[in-house]
Amino acid sequence: MARWKGGSALTSMGALFGITLVGLLVLPFLALVISTPAADLRAGTNHPLFAPALLLSLRTTLTSLVVTVLLGTPLAWWLASSRSRIARVTEILVDLPIVIPPAVVGVALLETFGRQGLLGPMLGTIEVSIPFTTGAVVLAQLVVSAPFFVQAAANAFRKVEPDALIVARTLGASPPVAFIRVAIPIAIPGLLVGASLAWARALGEFGATLLFAGNMPGRTQTMPLAIFSALETDVRLAVVFSLVLGAVGVVLLMALRFAPAVRRSVTRSAP
Repeated sequence: MARWKGGSALTSMGALFGITLVGLLVLPFLALVISTPAADLRAGTNHPLFAPALLLSLRTTLTSLVVTVLLGTPLAWWLASSRSRIARVTEILVDLPIVIPPAVVGVALLETFGRQGLLGPMLGTIEVSIPFTTGAVVLAQLVVSAPFFVQAAANAFRKVEPDALIVARTLGASPPVAFIRVAIPIAIPGLLVGASLAWARALGEFGATLLFAGNMPGRTQTMPLAIFSALETDVRLAVVFSLVLGAVGVVLLMALRFAPAVRRSVTRSAP
């Protein structure tokens, strides 16, 4: 077959556009690093807002991630293995928070769990109040981040061959055991990617958290909200907070992304 004459030019053009886009994505983060002197970094990390906001972000995002994985894994398996119309509708509903602005999610959560919301009176009878608490931070992060995990996990489970589960069942494994010992190991790379995406989305959550949980230092003020507060008084402090949050995100995201490769390496080296 003759080589398409325009292929080389199109490839070069694609590379140019790709480099331009990568530059636009990376350059702002590079600017953060360049514009942060060591003295500003030390001063920012010693600021009273820094440690409480960072610890709250880590605690709440990890909590929301655990809940997402526990609830989202069986849901993703059902979405991947079911061909029913209900499963397809459910999949669309799960993806809704991805396309709905976070501010809308925050207002919706208030209208659901607020004192005058849909579930507010019922929660009031058992003296439970969710808005403007640390629990509200976790709930907001959960709602906006869970779709990323479920979507990736469902795609990973679709790669599991039904025959592998049938073989496990014929060898005496119960359905839960077959799922844990066969389906999960096969899908683990996709599950880890989904977990990393969900965690990163929860870490950067701002709009829904601000409207549903508020911006109270030490209680509901996560790092994105601390950046917002610092920006009103000291731009250099906001830059330091942004740099640290970005660094934390990169480290944990890389750890989750490279976990499958590390696991395979350990498995190969095991006797």
